[in-house]
Amino acid sequence: MKLLVVEDEALLRHHLQTRLTESGHVVESVPNAEEALYQSEQFNHDLAVIDLGLPGMSGLDLIRQLRSRGKTFPILILTARGNWQDKVEGLAAGADDYVVKPFQFEELEARLNALLRRSSGFTQSTIVAGPLVLDLNRKQASLDDQPLALTAYEYRILEYLMRHHQQVVAKDRLMEQLYPDDDERDPNVIEVLVGRLRRKLEGSSGFKPIDTVRGLGYLFNERCT
Repeated sequence: MKLLVVEDEALLRHHLQTRLTESGHVVESVPNAEEALYQSEQFNHDLAVIDLGLPGMSGLDLIRQLRSRGKTFPILILTARGNWQDKVEGLAAGADDYVVKPFQFEELEARLNALLRRSSGFTQSTIVAGPLVLDLNRKQASLDDQPLALTAYEYRILEYLMRHHQQVVAKDRLMEQLYPDDDERDPNVIEVLVGRLRRKLEGSSGFKPIDTVRGLGYLFNERCT
């Protein structure tokens, strides 16, 4: 998943980017609201983590701006303020959940995963499509009850397609899931990765859940639950 982290404290921002990247996400981290608004217009994000205590434009105003611009991705707020008014104001501004500083990364990650599941229409920690099961917590896949050996990039593509099942996903969206920088993106790499993923899914069972929609992208044709 592609995440936007908005945190002015440099050490915490670096820590969040490092840990979330290790968890398999593509992360863009910025120190203020102005850069966050720019990034939100340039790229598609699946979720944002926003500190309320930003310099300049506050986190609350940033959330209001994002929602007024039609950004519907889930927002998790970070706040060092423990009183209930701050939490209520954040949720009223358009945030979906909150974590109070200081926090354990495991709590943050659990809340992020829950928001991502809900935004994709899933409430469990697994996504199932026929014989294929995706474990969102362990970042593992199994086919016909057998572990499926996927690379990190193959897993990211599969997870994104399954979260957006029966929808056409453009190559550009998949590239954003893999590479944070424009100069690293190559549509040919996506074709190679999808080709490898298809072969692993097909195996000996003939399971073919990924269609190519010529000129548009890819479609996961199985219904996921």
